[in-house]
Amino acid sequence: MIKNRIKVLRAERDWTQADLADYVGISRQAVISIEKYKYTPSLDLAFSIAKAFDVDINEVFKQEDDMNE
Repeated sequence: MIKNRIKVLRAERDWTQADLADYVGISRQAVISIEKYKYTPSLDLAFSIAKAFDVDINEVFKQEDDMNE
């Protein structure tokens, strides 16, 4: 599963879901779906989201293993 920190990054910047959607050219519903893990963004969209926050993509998205260690 790909985890994300979009909600946290938005809160740090005082952005709404609509603000982020406008920055990256998607709908607010798409932002909601990504935040709730109902939709995994394409690589292009993931990079666009990271660019909107002005951070490395690894600060926004992280792959989590389903295996217990």
